[in-house]
Amino acid sequence: MFSYSINDQLKLALPRPLIDASALSTLIDADRDELGRWLPWVDTLRSPQDETAFLQSVLSHFAQGTSLNTVIWVGNAPAGMISFNGFHELSQSADIGYWLGRQFRGRGVMTQAVRGLCRLGFDEYALNKITIEAAVDNHTSNAVAEHAGFHLDGTLRANELLADGAHDGHVWSLLKSEF
Repeated sequence: MFSYSINDQLKLALPRPLIDASALSTLIDADRDELGRWLPWVDTLRSPQDETAFLQSVLSHFAQGTSLNTVIWVGNAPAGMISFNGFHELSQSADIGYWLGRQFRGRGVMTQAVRGLCRLGFDEYALNKITIEAAVDNHTSNAVAEHAGFHLDGTLRANELLADGAHDGHVWSLLKSEF
């Protein structure tokens, strides 16, 4: 497995569609209502086959250099995913997206994963700025950005269309010089 170690218990790894899809699908199913509240794509992944197809597509995007999606591993267990959803060449920036299975929350896993992905982005991808967007009322996601050292740049009105309608969104950023 191609992976990037954050510490002795946490690593980010390129997904292995035929191996990882079932475990990731199980994590999503176990928390479908909460994840689906904030992540519109959850409703499109209904089976391990759907997850396999998704993981195959993100590996294709990685090969094209348009995104980097990784599985978060805690010990020997897949815990969720974190990604650079897109690279913006002119501004040397990228935006992060993430989700974590219920049993891995509240332990600082996502904050560490975000900081690890930032290190990778600044050191290996020559990024100057990394952003996170989160619905204003998604307190957990906003706390991750804050705990990872991101700066709240502002609020965009009706920035995210979620299952229950449009939500204002916070935009967080971290500059290489601040990391």
